[in-house]
Amino acid sequence: MGSLTYLALLVGCLVVTAPLEIVLRVRVYARWRRLLLAVLPEFVVFVVWVLYAIAQEHWAYSDELTLGVRFPGGIPVEEVLFFLVVPLCSVLALEAVRRVTGWDAGYPAEEAERTR
Repeated sequence: MGSLTYLALLVGCLVVTAPLEIVLRVRVYARWRRLLLAVLPEFVVFVVWVLYAIAQEHWAYSDELTLGVRFPGGIPVEEVLFFLVVPLCSVLALEAVRRVTGWDAGYPAEEAERTR
């Protein structure tokens, strides 16, 4: 598997959680602004952090375990995708738990009902 390992793990994460959108109707994609508010700050902070770590030579990525495609600053495409895919999968899982258990997750039930 070698160079596809990292990418395969990300695809696996999506394959496991994507059906939650349809099966449980969690509506994560339908509420895309809310998803962006959840993911974008994390994405920016961690990409900047990784770019800094790469520049300082604290961090390195194996060309054998990644595709070898790098963005400016040396960050592999898989690492950028990681900062999008894992939060997306987390939000899908959280919304699935909310849906199944009725947990309000810290925001009012009436708001949750309006968004369904």
